[in-house]
Formats: sequence, structure tokens, C-alpha cells
Amino acid sequence: MRRDKHRPVYMIGIAAELAGVHPQTLRIYERKRLVEPQRTNGNTRLYSEADIERLRLIQDLTQDEGINLAGVVRILELEDERARLMGEMEELREEMRAMKREQIEAELLAARRTALVPINVDLRRFDIEDYE
Repeated sequence: MRRDKHRPVYMIGIAAELAGVHPQTLRIYERKRLVEPQRTNGNTRLYSEADIERLRLIQDLTQDEGINLAGVVRILELEDERARLMGEMEELREEMRAMKREQIEAELLAARRTALVPINVDLRRFDIEDYE
């Protein structure tokens, strides 16, 4: 069974223990928008596995690398932006592959119409990456 790493499951005490910090530190990180736990109807903070990973990264940056919280905020903003741009770039690659495939299919169809000798190409076996 696959677990959703963004599903909030850990209360603040458990999250703090898993991240290796004091619960008050989590509250400080929340005020500085370094982490945004989900809230229950009773306003209890719940942290996900992704939140725990982020908290561990924050700890590594502050404790091991000596970066202050303002620097951590900027690093996390840049990392979020990088991840967004990587996703966008992959979408554009997929669009480009589809456009190349359509172009090749159109050229092949035109060639079939004008060919003196029949052209028989199975496009299902065609890999666009061979032509990039």
C-alpha cells in the first residue's frame, strides 16, 4: 500500500521528535512560514511526511550549514521555484515531442501519397527521442 507523503498524520509532539526539534521550534517555523501544517477542526496542527522532510532540511541548513532562518526562507523559495520550473520544462518537452511526432506523421502521410513505391512504416515502433 502506497502512503501519501502529503497526508497530515503527525501531531506537533511526534513531528518535533521525528524532525529532532522542540515543539516550540515548529511553532516558530510556522510563524516564519517555513512549514505550514494542516489543522484539524479543533485547530490541532498535523504534519505530513513531506513536512517532516522539510523540517529535517531546515535543521540541516541551520545546524550543519550555519544558515540563518532568513537564508533558509530564501533557499526554500528558490528550491520551490526550481521544482516548479522543472515541472514546467517537462511539460514543454512533452508538448515538443507531440509536435515533432505530428510533424513526422504529416510528412510521412504526404510522402506516402506521392511515393512511387509504397511506404510502410509502423509509427507505434517509432521513438521520437531517436530524432532529437
